[in-house]
Amino acid sequence: MPEGELLLDGYELTLDVDSAATIKDKAQLKAALDDVLSPPANPTFLGLRPGLYYHYKVKRDSGGFIARFLNRKIGTTPVYLSDVEEEATSDLLRNRLENRGFFFSNISTSHTDLPEKKLATVHYDIKVPQPYTMQSYAIARDSIAFNTILENLIKNSPIKKGSRFDLSALKLERERIDDRLKEQGYYNFNSNFLIFQADTNQYSNRKFDLFLKLKKDVPEKAVKPYQISKVNIYPNNSLPIDSVDLDTTRFARKNYIQETEYFLPKRLDPFILIEKGDLYSPSQSSATSRRLGTIGSYKFVNIEYKEVDTLQNDSLNFLEANIYLSPLKKRALRAELKAVTKSNDFTGPNLALTFSNRNLFKGGEVLNITADVGYEVQISSSDQAGQTSLEFGLGSDLVFPRLLFPFKIDSDIFKYSIPKTKIGLEVDLLDRSQLYGLLTFSSNFGYVWQANKYVTHEIDPISLNYVNLLYTSDEFDQILQENPFLQTSFEQEFISGLTYSFTYNGLLRSNRRALFFVNSTVDIAGNSISLLAQDNEQGRGEIFGLEYAQYAKADVDFRFHYITGKDQRIATRLFAGLGTPYGNSDVMPFSKQYFSGGAYSVRAFRTRSLGPGTYAPPQDDDRSFFDQSGNLRLEANIEYRFPIYSYFKGAVFADAGNVWNTSNQGLPGGQFSSSFLNELGIGAGLGLRVDVQGFVIRFDLAAPLHDPSLAPPDRWNFDVANPIFNFAIGYPF
Repeated sequence: MPEGELLLDGYELTLDVDSAATIKDKAQLKAALDDVLSPPANPTFLGLRPGLYYHYKVKRDSGGFIARFLNRKIGTTPVYLSDVEEEATSDLLRNRLENRGFFFSNISTSHTDLPEKKLATVHYDIKVPQPYTMQSYAIARDSIAFNTILENLIKNSPIKKGSRFDLSALKLERERIDDRLKEQGYYNFNSNFLIFQADTNQYSNRKFDLFLKLKKDVPEKAVKPYQISKVNIYPNNSLPIDSVDLDTTRFARKNYIQETEYFLPKRLDPFILIEKGDLYSPSQSSATSRRLGTIGSYKFVNIEYKEVDTLQNDSLNFLEANIYLSPLKKRALRAELKAVTKSNDFTGPNLALTFSNRNLFKGGEVLNITADVGYEVQISSSDQAGQTSLEFGLGSDLVFPRLLFPFKIDSDIFKYSIPKTKIGLEVDLLDRSQLYGLLTFSSNFGYVWQANKYVTHEIDPISLNYVNLLYTSDEFDQILQENPFLQTSFEQEFISGLTYSFTYNGLLRSNRRALFFVNSTVDIAGNSISLLAQDNEQGRGEIFGLEYAQYAKADVDFRFHYITGKDQRIATRLFAGLGTPYGNSDVMPFSKQYFSGGAYSVRAFRTRSLGPGTYAPPQDDDRSFFDQSGNLRLEANIEYRFPIYSYFKGAVFADAGNVWNTSNQGLPGGQFSSSFLNELGIGAGLGLRVDVQGFVIRFDLAAPLHDPSLAPPDRWNFDVANPIFNFAIGYPF
């Protein structure tokens, strides 16, 4: 350090509030004043200053390669006491106080020097007087008729009698009034046209009257509302053709202009909320753009307004609305080649081809047809190495960007977005060598509706699933015979049910530190179809000669994230799910059961290797993953996420959870009981993530802390010598 210099150790700011003053937001006021203090002292970490250390090291002897690298990345230039401009900072503090109504504050400065440590602390002591508070809020009346409009708008103002003078609140009030005026058609109005005046002449006790008025020389067109005179829609704006060469179709008082009929006007019209004769409204314009963007056929939506020259009108001006829609490619073919590795040591390639038509019937219908094939081979040191799995799949889904329903539903409840109708159909053939062949057929019909920015509803009133074991090997037959629970779950060949899902995604909020996410799903099967069923010889209901499953299943996924700093947060999750078989079913179908462990669950255990309960599969059973599922699942997770460098993020996490059966299914220790807390699988670990603009590649390394499959004395053991590596795409929660 230069001779005579002291390193700035920080600031101390104290507020001495006048006895006559009451400050409700003293902590916020102090935080705002702290932000003014500059220059900031060199940052510390655990009482040390590594950035300053590497700066001095490189400056003194150039350092080595590592020192120079760290200096470039984290090095900081020293901040000395002499760098602090106390008078200028005092002026800034006084300005911030006056902006919040505290006029004539007394600010004194000093500093504490510690020469032996070469450190100094700067002190700002502020005597805060009684603030100015508002007595009345009114419009400064003059001959302008527009003032009547303003008077109506300030009736619901958040600025009330007794409010402290606050410059930021006045700015927000101008913006609020500007927004309200825009919604009433004042297209050319601007918040800068408004000015506030505070009058203290009538008072001697720090009170004031607030007046709002228009500035001088405001353009006349700014104080006249605009009405929509014409609405033009260009459904296929990708063609560089002059509009005079296009055909115009008149529908619902709008002009649909396109060379050929790319999109049917009657299908596009429900998405457009801008109507001829309406006053200009930014919210209606924004909602129209959002609704058109959800169709799935368009790449860009651009809404432009053009002022129309008409004869002089004393009360109205006019706008022409032009909606330009640039479509995506109508047809597309996508190929995906994936390398798959699973926790049961099966590894291999998977190829999928998808054909898409994004405007099938000229109404924005999206058709996707996918064919995929996957081949896997088991690579392990066990006797089961070399087993293969071959899977063929063919599926399609058709999405209508409208509600297909037997009768009309009031469209007013669909202001934010129009529900979509989806139809899906899929056939899958799985050949597992030396075990079985499985044919699966599934179809669904349902609706997806986004009620607002955060809430989504999804309901499938028709959901069908048919599973047929085409053949089984003697070895697999023996597995089924040894496990009646597994055998029964495979016998439920036909599932017909109703599913409903509710999602609230508050993680999208960018202006809050505490964020919530909730997803709840209800799945009920076999009720309606039982009305058409007939009993077989075993007394079970059948439809088309197939036994059908009956069960009720519900689960909830609750997440809470707390933002602790830039790119830092504490993320938590609680999951609870329960499925109950009844009527035609003794157990839940295997595909509807819960399992625990894996990259999105308890990461210290492999997928399907945890539970149910304290169940421990035989040591020589390489196919125990068939068994380790249940109809009840509980799980809790917590994770601290932090930045490392650039796109690299880190995490420290802990997970706990398990699955159980609510009845005795022949698996020792698998039944749920009052001691379930002692049967949780618990693990902890570290994570590395590569986060590129929301696309996340995740690596997690976790070790078990509590393994319920072990004998009680051996369960608590942090087995860091045998960690589980998880590779996944996206965050776990």
